[in-house]
Amino acid sequence: MFDRIRSDIQCILERDPAARSTWEVVTCYPGLHAVWLHRPAHWCWTHGLKWLGRFISHLSRWLTGIEIHPGARIGERVFFDHAMGTVVGETAEIGDGCTIYQGVTLGGTSLYKGTKRHPTLGRDVVVSAGAKVLGGFEVGDGAKIGSNAVVIKPVPAGATAVGIPARIIPSKQGASADVTEEQKEARPKFSAYGVTQEDDPLSQAMRGLIDKTGSQEHQIALLWQAIEKLACEVHGGADCVPPEAAKEERFEADKLNQLVGK
Repeated sequence: MFDRIRSDIQCILERDPAARSTWEVVTCYPGLHAVWLHRPAHWCWTHGLKWLGRFISHLSRWLTGIEIHPGARIGERVFFDHAMGTVVGETAEIGDGCTIYQGVTLGGTSLYKGTKRHPTLGRDVVVSAGAKVLGGFEVGDGAKIGSNAVVIKPVPAGATAVGIPARIIPSKQGASADVTEEQKEARPKFSAYGVTQEDDPLSQAMRGLIDKTGSQEHQIALLWQAIEKLACEVHGGADCVPPEAAKEERFEADKLNQLVGK
């Protein structure tokens, strides 16, 4: 038990640069208190003491601002960072090493009792501020859920989900698609808020269309210039090119790419 408590404290010291000491973590971190209160609540729930389990979770919600149903399963080294307004449903499962930020909902879309209604998070998953993960599906190990994303389908291991509804940015070579960079240490740098260096899939598609359009306009302008040159040689300068022909490029690809964003 004491080893688990030390592990709970150490994971916060490792992931939160604002944590200055063990005493500060023990006394001032509601996410830690929520995890500690959930354990007796979950024990009561699984041993037939349903009301007592719900009452302990109710007290925990009042004290910490984090609502965790006593039926939810939470692994080791789970860190609720800030986490005010976070809601974890009855059949939710949170794997070892996960980090959950404020305003997160691990919710369900089914009203049938006795079914798997809430998501299962694998190991080392980051669920960013304001994200909603809704449904009885799995989020793979090492996945990241971007801020305010609404996830309604499974997320592969190592991938990042962003947007409403969430779009999946797959991992490359098995690595998570986030700001974590390779380091000399065996343990990778922790990535907060599921921030990604990869582009949003929609912005990638938009930039592809913009680049294609710019290339096509360039080719059309070259064709009209070639036609004009041939007309001058064959017809002795007769104007065979219509006045509305696009002989110059006017498509502002760079400006549109800036609007789409990097």
